Amino acid sequence: MIQKLVESWAATEGQVYSTAELLEWIRGRNAEIQVNIRKIPPEEDGVWRYIETEGIIANPQRSFFTISGFEYAGNQQPILIQDEIGYLGILCKEINGVIHLLMQAKIEPGNVNKIQISPTIQATKSNFTQKHGGKRPAYLEYFLEADKHEIIVDQMQSEQASRFIGKRNRNIIIVVDADVELEVLSSHRWMTLGQIKQLMKHDNLVNMDTRTVISCIPFHLANPEIVVSFFQDQALYRSIYWGDGINHLPEIYSYINNDRMFNDEKPHKIPLHSMQDWEWQNGEFVCKKGYHFKIVFCDILIEGREVKHWTQPLFEAVGMATFGLLCCEIDGILRFVVKYKKEIGNFDGPELGPTLQLEADEEPIDEIESFFLSYYQKNRDVRYNVVLSEEGGRFYHEQNRNIILRVPTGELPPLPKGYFMVDYKTLSTLVQINNTLNIQLRNLMALLEV
Repeated sequence: MIQKLVESWAATEGQVYSTAELLEWIRGRNAEIQVNIRKIPPEEDGVWRYIETEGIIANPQRSFFTISGFEYAGNQQPILIQDEIGYLGILCKEINGVIHLLMQAKIEPGNVNKIQISPTIQATKSNFTQKHGGKRPAYLEYFLEADKHEIIVDQMQSEQASRFIGKRNRNIIIVVDADVELEVLSSHRWMTLGQIKQLMKHDNLVNMDTRTVISCIPFHLANPEIVVSFFQDQALYRSIYWGDGINHLPEIYSYINNDRMFNDEKPHKIPLHSMQDWEWQNGEFVCKKGYHFKIVFCDILIEGREVKHWTQPLFEAVGMATFGLLCCEIDGILRFVVKYKKEIGNFDGPELGPTLQLEADEEPIDEIESFFLSYYQKNRDVRYNVVLSEEGGRFYHEQNRNIILRVPTGELPPLPKGYFMVDYKTLSTLVQINNTLNIQLRNLMALLEV
């Protein structure tokens, strides 16, 4: 089945809808669905409130999530605490000989542009256990009984560790038999993996959850002889199936495990009111010295959701982060430069991140980051440059610039400690291990084309 998914990756037009038809469907959905999202002062929110005695933002049941202060490595910031694990699930089916993925046109309250292409199901545990009193998410039964179908991916992967503390979601892809009759709702459409990749070239059109799920597909397990004809990028093909002949895992895990074993500095929870640089201003919780996000409250009305009207706090981005992946071809094999990344909310210690991961208020800290930005600013060797959104269920209008550079090997500076140059086969192996590659790296991997 992995071979079939590689074929789907190469199929930039579908057997059910053309890519142009999918774009028209999205435009039509955006025009017809009523959405009204407005910021409100906290006192207007009848459910969520700041509980000063505990120093948290929560609802009376302490359900869904809470927001508290956290401190780590001398930095204090608000952070989302959401212990439950949700489904990010995609259903696949072979149609006219080509694997198609059932994708959803979903509106989240924080989306900058209404609809974004989302997995078949994107639901927190509170959603699918109906704690909110809403409808049961469509297609849930396939994922609750996933063992009845062919499972391609089933991983507990980390979320944004700069915003969440220890948050994970279940990334899962299952394939149903071709003769299974699936009712396709008006909110969903079949599309190939190649069509999803085409839609990713449009700013803010394919959401973060879709990108993380498809990044987990173990393409390296396909038969190389069967799939070679689907690749135009032979350096990427060799990177996936040949590799560079080096077992990078001992070096990477020695570095990771040393830090996890000997670094005793751990994040700890503190009340929001104890963070000396943060304060309430005009109904928003902001950093007096400037920070890359703030907390706002919103009143939300979205048609077609399990619950249509509600209020909640959201983290609103201040500026735009930049995520970049640097690659180069050596001996005909594409290699990727990744970096060990510590963040306040890591579930099990630091993870591997992309070459560059800079928040809007951060500057480059080493020669590799400066090299990357210099090439990007001169528009040198830029293979991918697109603005994509973070998850809109908790983040308001958070967009990040995603860049892939493919530079000549001889121009790359020496890699400092904490950087690794690896083939795609290594990354594809590591993504099968929970909480090893961070979500920013996984999302950049999802952009690659055959």
